[in-house]
Amino acid sequence: MPHPEPQYQLPRDFTGFGAASHDCKWPNGARIAVSFVLNYEEGGERSVWEGDPHSEPYLWEKGSSGGYKEGARYLNAEQDFEYGSRVGVWRLMRIFEEFGWKITIYAIARAMELNKEFGEYCVKKVGHEIANHGLRWLEFWDYDIKKDFQYVKDSCNMLQKVTGEFPVGVYFGRGTPNTHGALPQIYKEMHKEQGTPKLLYSSECYNDDVPYWVDLPYEKDLPDEQKEGLLLVPYNYDCNDGKFHMAPGFMSSAGQTYEQYLKSSFDCLYREEGKMMNIPLHSRITGKAGRSEALRNFCKYIAEKEGVWVTTRRDIAKHYRETFPYKPGSKTGGR
Repeated sequence: MPHPEPQYQLPRDFTGFGAASHDCKWPNGARIAVSFVLNYEEGGERSVWEGDPHSEPYLWEKGSSGGYKEGARYLNAEQDFEYGSRVGVWRLMRIFEEFGWKITIYAIARAMELNKEFGEYCVKKVGHEIANHGLRWLEFWDYDIKKDFQYVKDSCNMLQKVTGEFPVGVYFGRGTPNTHGALPQIYKEMHKEQGTPKLLYSSECYNDDVPYWVDLPYEKDLPDEQKEGLLLVPYNYDCNDGKFHMAPGFMSSAGQTYEQYLKSSFDCLYREEGKMMNIPLHSRITGKAGRSEALRNFCKYIAEKEGVWVTTRRDIAKHYRETFPYKPGSKTGGR
């Protein structure tokens, strides 16, 4: 059991920006920033071939009825994941190429290693962002602090090795009680040791529709001018295509309910103005033909609207840092 280190525990916040909300002042007067995120995990999931005790039970086509096999291969699950890397990912890439949009790839390092053509396509051909989603698609909640730090460093380095890009953003969705609060410090250590970039943003939060700053407990005794804080770019579960395989989820494997929910979410955030919208994807889920068509319909819908900024999380973070630079004690920062 990991020990929660006090200096890495981020406080809970139940008030946020209150009734006034927060306008992120997106570039060129855009009303909304839209972030498509592909969780690329295929090949990084649990498998006895990778030394795991059982097959992957989570987020594949048979859903909760699929189960898993102890100490044995489960070809049904394996091949559903393989569909994502062989077929689904390229179907999704064709959609984003059609609209000329850049997206963020939450990349599992092992998955990218097994499909180097995809990594080369993302970084060298198209310019999608590579963000850190972990070494493999596994829990690591029980790591001690030393192993925790090393895991983050190893996953960053492996992603740089196999894709050519060092990830400046992080979303594990898993981790220890210390991982999230320690990320800026881990990145600073790597910066000193290797000359790699510092952390630009973390998406290890689900509690808002806009980016915001948090103070870091381990910086509390530093002079204000030496504090760097942590920029959080929130993520979500409600628009996540993983809900096709979760209960109650989208209540059907068909894409139509999903498409309508995405449109409703967009309409609300577009009307409120100054917000961001997350659309989390998986190539083995939305990469299936019927669901990809629903996604394409949504893309057509927002492409026809004025003032929509479809971009990477890296560029969202850069804009926010420039427009609302960190100021200790302030969620929005300020000059």
